[in-house]
Amino acid sequence: MSSFQQNRPQSNLRRQDTTKNILNWVAPGDKSGEFKRQASSFRNFISSKPGAEFPAEAGRYHLYVSYACPWAHRTLIVRKLKGLENIISFTSVHWHMLEKGWRFATADEDVPGENVTPDPLHEGFTHIRQLYFEQNPEYAGRFTVPTLYDKKARKIVNNESSEIIRMLYYEFDGLLPEEYKKLDLFPEELRKEIESTNEWTYNDVNNGVYRSGFATTQEAYEKAVTTLFTSLDRIEQHLSSTPGPYYHGDRITEADVRLYTTIIRFDAVYVQHFKTNLRDIRSGYPAIHRWVRKLYWDVPAFHDTTQFEHIKKHYTKSHKQINPFSITPLGPVPDILPKDEEVAAVKATL
Repeated sequence: MSSFQQNRPQSNLRRQDTTKNILNWVAPGDKSGEFKRQASSFRNFISSKPGAEFPAEAGRYHLYVSYACPWAHRTLIVRKLKGLENIISFTSVHWHMLEKGWRFATADEDVPGENVTPDPLHEGFTHIRQLYFEQNPEYAGRFTVPTLYDKKARKIVNNESSEIIRMLYYEFDGLLPEEYKKLDLFPEELRKEIESTNEWTYNDVNNGVYRSGFATTQEAYEKAVTTLFTSLDRIEQHLSSTPGPYYHGDRITEADVRLYTTIIRFDAVYVQHFKTNLRDIRSGYPAIHRWVRKLYWDVPAFHDTTQFEHIKKHYTKSHKQINPFSITPLGPVPDILPKDEEVAAVKATL
């Protein structure tokens, strides 16, 4: 057992506000019916600057993620794109998330995906929530992934995915070979455009699918879903007129990473589970469909971090407020089409 592995009291698992049910994504009695995402609680930053509280060191940091979660998926993609596999370790939780939040797989479970294991840093920890109570026994927020953890200081550094991925862009460059150091996902000349895109794609698309699916009134649902598809139409128009296969032409940027994790889940889960069924991607958005397949089939950082079993089972078997019987639909088949194949409706138009 390494120096940072030690037994932890199981009482931490039992600390919770019994007046709240974390599976109620909209509070019962909220007449707006609208899903409101909670802000992240831990917002420290890894830095390569001298004297940093959280310095950029190889082997010091660990990511706790879920293959099912689109926010956590961002961090796995960037970790692989930037060649940080031997610098930042990770563990994925099990896809099943119930009343106590994300849980770790047990040693006897056979779950697909790399590093879907018991917590390697805290012997006896069974749930992500225990990491948060380790920091603050009175913690009252949500127990989210991704969680970036400092193994040396035994502290959570950050649990906001948009900030974690930006730490990975540059702060570890001094430890990387040139091929990874020169990969710039947030280039200076595109920053203003990327930031502008982030604002509406986050609100309307990344979070828009949740605002559609977790709505508890017809009015909240219709408002969210119509906004979502208006923005998908906007993305389709952009990708149709952009030279090159990626969002900004011939280079992968943050815009691709942030959008991909929603689009890759769209047909597999969101169309049926979140009722975002005005159109699907494979038959309704040809440019988006080409773009997402290019990333999935041609770029290992996207393909290797996408686990459809986690994605489909997590949403359909964890969201009891939406799907109380935990039925997982068999389709669509396949989860993602090959690059040279189209559904019948699209073939008929070619």
